[in-house]
Amino acid sequence: MTSLIEIDGSEGEGGGQILRSSLALSVITGTPVLFRNIRAKRSKPGLRRQHLAAVRAAGAISGAELRGDAVSSTELWFAPGGVRPGQHHVAIGTAGSTTLVLQTVLWPLLLADAPSEVVIEGGTHNPMAPTFEFLDRTFFPQVRKMGVQAELTIEKHGFYPAGGGRLRASLRPSELCPCTWETRGKAKGVDARALVSGLPVNIAQREIGTAIAALGWQRNQGKAVRVDSPGPGNALLLGASFDSGTTIVSSIGSKGKRAEDVASEAADEMQRFLATNAPIDEHLADQLLLPMALAKGGSFITRRPSLHTRTNADVIARFLPVRTSFTERDDGVWHVGVDAD
Repeated sequence: MTSLIEIDGSEGEGGGQILRSSLALSVITGTPVLFRNIRAKRSKPGLRRQHLAAVRAAGAISGAELRGDAVSSTELWFAPGGVRPGQHHVAIGTAGSTTLVLQTVLWPLLLADAPSEVVIEGGTHNPMAPTFEFLDRTFFPQVRKMGVQAELTIEKHGFYPAGGGRLRASLRPSELCPCTWETRGKAKGVDARALVSGLPVNIAQREIGTAIAALGWQRNQGKAVRVDSPGPGNALLLGASFDSGTTIVSSIGSKGKRAEDVASEAADEMQRFLATNAPIDEHLADQLLLPMALAKGGSFITRRPSLHTRTNADVIARFLPVRTSFTERDDGVWHVGVDAD
């Protein structure tokens, strides 16, 4: 077992991504980790239910020794054993993000020597977290180019605050190879989908109308969709497809938030993405760093990297012998590269 690594959760962006990336890398490398100041820069520091679910899921797939795994804990000792592929079930117990919990266990299980199936119950469409559609249409198609063998299905939608959603991921042993994303290529189409559960469908219709008007899209490129969920909820999902892949941006409705504001939020983000020729948006940029590091190489073009992305690069470098470079180009986009040391 490799010597202990100490992670200060107050560094960089100071949020849950530091915890999730560190847990995944701890399991992959067999390195014990001592976390301090977990989520120190958040309004409610320490482990919330969603983060605790990720900790215990990482522990379950690796037979880890845990100390400090409790709600609100700001310190955690995590010492993994060997990866345990197979059937795993995680119930967050709240509307906490199923997609973020999945990202914690995804890479250790993909690098295991046998298939796995993971079922996670909680929220599927949450503020400040990837939606199911982002993983299904943006993230997984890109990492499959690197050799990932995985399928993701949604069995029930779960909106904040009721939760009750369920995702299922089928994972097969994967050998990762470097990949590059340098250009978008030709445009292939755009689409807008507004999901509603337990709410009037005209909310979704107003969101579609506002978003496509702001973006100059056609009415037939939008669709309002009713879905079944344990509680009321709403999400607007905008997609833009190119030869390089599809980018999904989203905005999540909430009580007191006007449909027009939900639409404007998503449309503004899509406009920022479309304003450059970068094939990778800022959210995918953050999530590609770990598989690129495991593949020992790769690069992409994106908008200005966020503090979230730079912090993730710093965490990865604590566990793996790789370096990440961030270089601004003359046309205002950035080249991000990962190389083995």
